[in-house]
This record gives sequence, C-alpha cells and structure tokens, in this order.
Amino acid sequence: MDEQVLRSLIKWPQVPDCFAWLALDRRGQWRMRDEYAQMHQLPGKVIEHVGLKEYISRNYAHDDQGRYFFQNGPQRVFVTLDATPWIARMIPSATGMQLMTQCNTPIKPLSALSDEIGNIYITGLVQQETLSVALLHDHDLDLFSSQAKVYEDACSFRGSWNWDGQELPIEPIHSAELSERFHFVKVPNNTLDELPPTLLL
Repeated sequence: MDEQVLRSLIKWPQVPDCFAWLALDRRGQWRMRDEYAQMHQLPGKVIEHVGLKEYISRNYAHDDQGRYFFQNGPQRVFVTLDATPWIARMIPSATGMQLMTQCNTPIKPLSALSDEIGNIYITGLVQQETLSVALLHDHDLDLFSSQAKVYEDACSFRGSWNWDGQELPIEPIHSAELSERFHFVKVPNNTLDELPPTLLL
C-alpha cells in the first residue's frame, strides 16, 4: 500500500468502512456505484481516470473474512465483485506471454477451471504469495483455447493447458463453488447493519 495510506490509518483509525460504492466487473473495470446505481441495481459508472485507477490498484487488499477492499486513505472501501477478486489478462512481453491481474500484478498459474457456462478461471499465486482465482478476460479466450486440449465432461470441460512449456490441468467447477473454495466474498456487507457511509474521495 501507499506510504501515505498507511500513515493515514495511524492518524485516523476510526473512519467508518464503506460498502456498495465500488465494484469490480468481469472485465477488470472499477465501477463507481452511487446511490442511484445502488437503488436501481445498476452496475455503476466505469472509472476512467488513470490516476484514480492506479491508486485503487495499488491499495487493493482483502481482510480475514475474504472481503476485498480499496484502502482509500483511512477509509476501507469494500468492493462488490461481479465474478472473482482478480481478472486475468494474457499480456505479450519480451520473454513471451505473462498473466497479469487488473492491478497489473503477475499471476503464477497452477491450473485452470472451466464452469458450466464456459468461463475460464486461472488459479495460481497472485503477487507470488497468495493462492487465489482470476476470471480470464473474455478477449483472451481464443488464445487460451489455442493452448488447451479439452474434452467435454458432463456440463463442463477438463483437459490440459500449455503455459510457458508446462502442461497445467483444466478441471470443471460450478461457478457457485468458487467463492467458498477460494475464500472470497462477492458482495461484502456491513455486519453492524448500519447505513453505508458516503465514499470519501
């Protein structure tokens, strides 16, 4: 996290948490969900400001309950997840292809999962330390398919995936199992049942 964020946590430790105002969609876009969007269950406005997106990405983390949040100075802004806490992209580099999250951090893949409607998820180490799961961006599905050998298994697929010279397994999963298996909360709630405070930006 940013040094100024860590200092603000020490200076103002009692700022209330914020819920429902920020979302991560299935294409890795941060979305601002104002009161109108929340009331009408709309996805919210895509955040376009480059500096703000980078700030969110640098200060994105999770708590012990698996709730992901953006540490906005002293305020913890919990993130509503459309799919998974990470969205994976296949990015060309000088040494080949890299798997990167929406926060521009590397993923070291261990396997892939295929759900009942054809979504592909990458399981692996995010930032080389935390085992997690990332939905593969739909723009990269063709590239993934070109590297995979699959056969139909009930309502999904299993097989193998060639990544960086390694054969990694592809296993079936039901999308409803993801959050429990990988310990994340898609829609964090205020456990104190208080009205969510306004997002401080």
